[in-house]
Amino acid sequence: MKMKILTVAIPCYNSEDYMEKCIQSILPVGEDVEILIVDDGSTKDRTPQIADEYAAKYPDLIKAVHQENGGHGEAVNAGLRGASGLYYKVVDSDDWVNTRGLAQIVKRLKELENEGGVDMLLANFVYDKVGALHKKLMRFKNVFPRNEVFTWDEMRHMRVTQYILMHNIIYRTDMLRQCGLELPKHTFYVDNIFAFQPLPYVKRLYYMDVNLYHYFIGREDQSVNESVMIGRIDQQIRVNKIMIDEMAAQDFSDKSARLKRYMTIYLKNVTTVTSIMLIISGTDEALAKKKDVWAYLKEKDGRLYRTIRWGLFGIVMNLPGKIGRKGSVLAYKLAQKIVGFN
Repeated sequence: MKMKILTVAIPCYNSEDYMEKCIQSILPVGEDVEILIVDDGSTKDRTPQIADEYAAKYPDLIKAVHQENGGHGEAVNAGLRGASGLYYKVVDSDDWVNTRGLAQIVKRLKELENEGGVDMLLANFVYDKVGALHKKLMRFKNVFPRNEVFTWDEMRHMRVTQYILMHNIIYRTDMLRQCGLELPKHTFYVDNIFAFQPLPYVKRLYYMDVNLYHYFIGREDQSVNESVMIGRIDQQIRVNKIMIDEMAAQDFSDKSARLKRYMTIYLKNVTTVTSIMLIISGTDEALAKKKDVWAYLKEKDGRLYRTIRWGLFGIVMNLPGKIGRKGSVLAYKLAQKIVGFN
């Protein structure tokens, strides 16, 4: 069997309404790509059957993986365990890719293998938000060198509107395995860990200014919906604390200062989201949990705590009293409107 350049894992849970659009956007790229449809214990629809039908129809391109429900993170883990491609990409079942863009990227990955390969390739993604007339594009043309291998030291300053997410990442499969990536089960928001934990192990990067990924947002039951996030806040806190642990345990003495700065900013952003969801919830229990998150950060790494706590976002998220909390929410809503996140 021909060596696969890229494995694309598609975590699916009761996804019959949209998973085929996702699969069909990847299929035309051809035999260089392995598609793993990971059925995460679906019970309410035909997700398992659809996965098996595609695997039977395209046996050289698609494999169906069935497992007991373990959540999005365990579906990503299962994909990584079963991946045979040199590189690994996750595409959520309600999202899709630009087929032409993926073909360009796969072609370049093949060429890069003759030049020593890379640990991470980055591309652009589109916020395909329901009802939005203008779709926001996340790109990095002024942040990373284009079309050349580079290191973290060559990364320029990212604006507050720019960030690396699961959507625009393709990792080298072996690097992911060597860094010990294993996402927690039954936990939402683990994409933040996926886009955070492996970064110190990434030595060689490559950026293509190609619009690859369409990130669909706007369904009422979606995990990033504000009310859903508040209902699942303990899972957000769990992810936040795992990221704090990873950052606190990392020795940056032999690593790029720009990488450390970026990871600090990323952690600050996730802690800000955790804090504001707890503030919006507004219960005494929620406010106690917010206090605990900041205390956890302080205990794990006092210097990191001071950097985040006394930065602009840290100050705004910890304004005292009811009036202060209203100010925090107002600032969040304003940032939400300007930056365009969900």
